[in-house]
Amino acid sequence: MSDLLSTIPYARFLGLLTQREDDLLTVTMPFADKLIGNPVLPALHGGSTAAMLELTAVAQVAVLYPRLALPRPINVTVTYLRSGRPQDVLARARISKAGRRVAHVQAEAWQDDENQPIASLSAHFLVAEHDL
Repeated sequence: MSDLLSTIPYARFLGLLTQREDDLLTVTMPFADKLIGNPVLPALHGGSTAAMLELTAVAQVAVLYPRLALPRPINVTVTYLRSGRPQDVLARARISKAGRRVAHVQAEAWQDDENQPIASLSAHFLVAEHDL
């Protein structure tokens, strides 16, 4: 786990692992039984998927806009596209627009095929050094 995500307790609970290529992060959430939300299917819990996407977005913003404090979410919208199967999940985020105070980030999580995401996120983060 990167030093950044290791400072976040829930990222440690999820077991998030990061891989960095230049300025692009890929985050992996290894499968664990504790991540199952629906044991009948079985399917991953939507909260763990959403948390992974948000933490991926936070980490990506922090890599491109380093500062002492982590970027703070202003608003987050998660869209669930298909059930997450009981296997590892990968995610990437990209910053679509960034200003002096706010960055808009989009992220996607997938399992087998990056072109078939299981969930997507759209969020705004505060990147300014001081509060609004």
